[in-house]
Amino acid sequence: MASGQTLGFIGCGNMGGAVLNGLLNSAFSKSTSTTPNPITRFIACTKTASSASRLQTTIAPEHQQLIKIVSDQTVQTMQEADIIILACKPFMAEAVLGEEGVRDALAGKLVISMLAGQSCETLTNLINPDASADPPHLMKAIPNMGAQFGESMTIIETPAPTIPISMVDITEWIFQHVGAVKYLGAEHIGLATVLVGATMATLTLPIEGLLDGGLSAVLESGKHPAAVRESISSPRGCTIQTLLSLEKAGTRSDFAEAIVRGNTHLKEKM
Repeated sequence: MASGQTLGFIGCGNMGGAVLNGLLNSAFSKSTSTTPNPITRFIACTKTASSASRLQTTIAPEHQQLIKIVSDQTVQTMQEADIIILACKPFMAEAVLGEEGVRDALAGKLVISMLAGQSCETLTNLINPDASADPPHLMKAIPNMGAQFGESMTIIETPAPTIPISMVDITEWIFQHVGAVKYLGAEHIGLATVLVGATMATLTLPIEGLLDGGLSAVLESGKHPAAVRESISSPRGCTIQTLLSLEKAGTRSDFAEAIVRGNTHLKEKM
């Protein structure tokens, strides 16, 4: 992998900021290996000046010199960066990629999409609708908010055979610095997006209930939830009654339905 490249973020809100900060903390900490990093500079382009100011406050002082934060400079950021991460809201993709100058700014470059529900083919067509220019090399990566702590589970779509191996390597390098990486085929990306991303928010509901119920210390001991359930349940006891109540209410099916609905929504967007 070539060193000294610039990574640009188009959109750098919650998810983009999590990946940016996770990467800075992992690859540019004082204890990091002396091996040159393939990326040495960052540009983060937000939609508004207030978002840029907010992002600036999250960057550690020792990393400030590595990054330039701007607002409403999409094309300029794409021109200046060697690699681009699309981290805006998915519904904004058409407007962002349809700006004048985007096609030329992205020609031949590695573009990594973190947009849920938008296929690489769709994004390529938005960038270069008449195939009149050198197309960008699109890859898709879906991390989660654990990235800011180096604990993301990032799903990378199996790259097209036309993508240079050096671009695949640098994509993997980026996301391995914010957690674990797993490759999946395009046909599984929708469901994986829901499982990796959306369920983090979905599961906060039952987890919050468990914590409110005083179970946090037991779970923090490292026991599997199923083992905890079995160890504190006895025939005709109060615990088994709570479990029976949840089963009767169809709680399992509610969570299954939540995952199915999320996946169906993404399929409709692709």
